[in-house]
Amino acid sequence: MLGYAGKILHVNLATSSSRVEKLDEVTARRYVGGIGLGMRLYLSNSKANVDPLSPENPFVLTVGPVSGTMFPTGGSGHAFVSKSPVTNLLGTTVSRGTFGVEFKRAGYDALVITGKAEKPVYLWIDDDSVQILDASALWGKSPEEVEDILKSEIGDFYVRVASIGVAGEKLCGVACIVNDRTRVAGRTGLGAVMGSKNLKAIAVRGTCDVGVFKSDEFFGLVKDFHERMKGPAAQKYRTMGSTENLMLQNDMFCVPTCNFNASHFELAKNISSSVINERYVVKIIGCNSCAMRCEHEVLVREGVYRDTLARIEYDSLWAFGPNLGVDRLDVIIKAIALCTYYGLDAQSVGGIIGFTMDCYEKGLIEDSCIAALLDAGFVPRFGNAKAVIPLIECIAAREGIGDILADGVRAAAAKIGGDAEKLAQHVKGLEATGYDLRCLKTTALGVAVSYRGADHSRSGAFIADLSGKVDRLKAEIGRGKLVSELEDIYNLLDSFIICKNAKGTLYNDTEDLAKLYSAVTGKDITAEELKLAGQRIETLARLINIREGLTRKDDTLPWKVLNQPVTDNCQTKGQVVTTEELDLMLDDYYNTRGWTLKGIPTKKTLQQLELEEFENIIIAVTNKEEKEKEDKAV
Repeated sequence: MLGYAGKILHVNLATSSSRVEKLDEVTARRYVGGIGLGMRLYLSNSKANVDPLSPENPFVLTVGPVSGTMFPTGGSGHAFVSKSPVTNLLGTTVSRGTFGVEFKRAGYDALVITGKAEKPVYLWIDDDSVQILDASALWGKSPEEVEDILKSEIGDFYVRVASIGVAGEKLCGVACIVNDRTRVAGRTGLGAVMGSKNLKAIAVRGTCDVGVFKSDEFFGLVKDFHERMKGPAAQKYRTMGSTENLMLQNDMFCVPTCNFNASHFELAKNISSSVINERYVVKIIGCNSCAMRCEHEVLVREGVYRDTLARIEYDSLWAFGPNLGVDRLDVIIKAIALCTYYGLDAQSVGGIIGFTMDCYEKGLIEDSCIAALLDAGFVPRFGNAKAVIPLIECIAAREGIGDILADGVRAAAAKIGGDAEKLAQHVKGLEATGYDLRCLKTTALGVAVSYRGADHSRSGAFIADLSGKVDRLKAEIGRGKLVSELEDIYNLLDSFIICKNAKGTLYNDTEDLAKLYSAVTGKDITAEELKLAGQRIETLARLINIREGLTRKDDTLPWKVLNQPVTDNCQTKGQVVTTEELDLMLDDYYNTRGWTLKGIPTKKTLQQLELEEFENIIIAVTNKEEKEKEDKAV
């Protein structure tokens, strides 16, 4: 079956051994690729309640059925799947660039890494040649430095590298994985999983052809989508970039400001997309096969951070801007660049710093805990741009207060104590992103049920709220169906690994994806079958999390979202997501999914989704609940 290499590479770092497993057609069709295939492989190769940083926790790399092809944005991505050290649940993350292309051309659909090396190593995949090589000289280096060294050492500029920075080496819970210099597989801390295995990098070179079955039909789709990406559906990303979202959302009073203490940033114009594009953008580039080009690279041209270069988007702009009350673009750009240098998830780090500032202003962090910062004049207060960079460096190095903060706001709040948990903006342990959930209630539901925690990009429900498709200030029956359908589409995008920025070019969603899948693989598939695959992937994620102990109480929202109303003098003043509203939407969502009101997939749903083989997970949970009832009765 074309579209797939047909091989899964298994590497055991403890024994320095590798083997190849065949990817069967049934599994490929059911789980598509990317995160879907990654979840399936993770579940098959892991045990319940494994420590995310133990050698027994598998680390999975996957690509999609169109990876390595010319299909716009679909040829370039790759995904990582493992158990997250920051949520202790399923962790997935997707990145783009050229690394995934090279991995596919090396002849693999997936890589499953187990064990822990005795010393720092890197994995060198050169088509069929798989070597585990000494990385002692790379330890302590940034991802960019690692990439340059390995290309020079191997003697091939076209070798592609994905690596961790110092943060991953030090097992920071919010560590990420970087490829192609500025492309980041962020969220859920999987860089720490690599670090726990003493795996510094994966380098790959591939020379295999990636073919398609119906070439005429496929190239017709490529041409069609190239044209779509030149049109209005992708205009924002081609021109101003996602940073354009800042002023749009600020005008609607739904930009979380100063760690959700406000919903509007008064100084937003100072860091708007127009200012960024006029004064800081030096080039706009695209990933392999991308006709859209959305990567805006910005350069600081003067001042103390002169010559700092970074890739900027709304999420990172918000994290170090409005979220901290900071309106200095030079500091924001430097912060983003430092996160890439150290291998840190910028969104989580911004959330951590906002939490720290909130705690300090409310007297929850004593001066003695941050004496070094205070002595240098870096007082962690909202709006103090001078404190941002030192705090990032502390987190990356796990020094001083950074050691408390490095595993995310949930872990930090538990260590700090008092009312710190009320200031920790997270869901399931993952830091919140730049959407005020109190006045975006469809988004709030999507974030509450997200399998990987506080993340708007698991459903894209914010689009429905911001576009006016629904009343964003109202919680009602029907939001569950809306969120679940959006999740299913996003699951497919991350399994094909088609960029979510290109979603607008999919005029007919699953119909377009079905045509693409059939043209590439030669195996006809219907839109309905793909919709079922999207549902299957979401339910599989739920099963994995249930196995790890997730219950309905984990599908919740940050304390401020549930208890602290918007105070801005605006149309959203007084807004909050009440417990009653959340319960209403959760019940609606579970019913739509075919799950019980406890959030557990029913036997019937598992049968409909061809997931019966995992019924043991549900049985184990049921047996545990019954035993707990018996114990209480006694």
